[in-house]
Amino acid sequence: MKVCIVIPAYEESQTIGSIVKALKVKGFDVLVIDDGSSDDTGLIAVHQGAFLIKHKKNMGKGASLKQAFKHICENTSYEYVMIMDGDGQHKVDDVDKFLKKAEAECEDIIIGNRMHATKNMPKVRLYTNRIMSSLLSFICKQYIPDTQCGFRLMKRAVIENISLHSSKYDTESEILVKASRRGYKIASVAIETIYGNEESDIHPIKDTLRFLRMIIKVYFSRS
Repeated sequence: MKVCIVIPAYEESQTIGSIVKALKVKGFDVLVIDDGSSDDTGLIAVHQGAFLIKHKKNMGKGASLKQAFKHICENTSYEYVMIMDGDGQHKVDDVDKFLKKAEAECEDIIIGNRMHATKNMPKVRLYTNRIMSSLLSFICKQYIPDTQCGFRLMKRAVIENISLHSSKYDTESEILVKASRRGYKIASVAIETIYGNEESDIHPIKDTLRFLRMIIKVYFSRS
């Protein structure tokens, strides 16, 4: 199973090094998209063995993912793409859970599920997630308990056959809607999320409105 780990990162100099190092120890190829960081995020990632694509300015997580997908489809032969966050909230050891499930069940997309243990999840994030996940599950016609989780594994065919138009955090939801529309199966795997004192980059009101606009646009489009 040839897998590329994609990490969109913005101002993650405190955490990116340890994440890339741990992934390289496990033998994975790592692609970091430095989304216009002013710190040493990109330099640290390269030092630890990651391949780097750097944006001159901050363009958003979705823009980083689209750039990564374009590079992978045009220049590599990876069979799977795994997306992880660069802030240290995702455990590197959980990567194995995704790969084992993919080998056993051959699902097209496997998305992390944090909703089995929400004690430490910020309340605003918890309630927003539940609402969005319920709506997306209805639209996708598949039960997806944690649609907002950025930790996910996808077959190459998925990123080759969907066209993405959003550029912020709503891109992760756009992927699920468009993939399900093309008949791809979405599964989940329980993961552990590490919450520290960091502030989420997701704005509960602004990004929820952006999410709803994206849903309406995608729902009534044919692409």
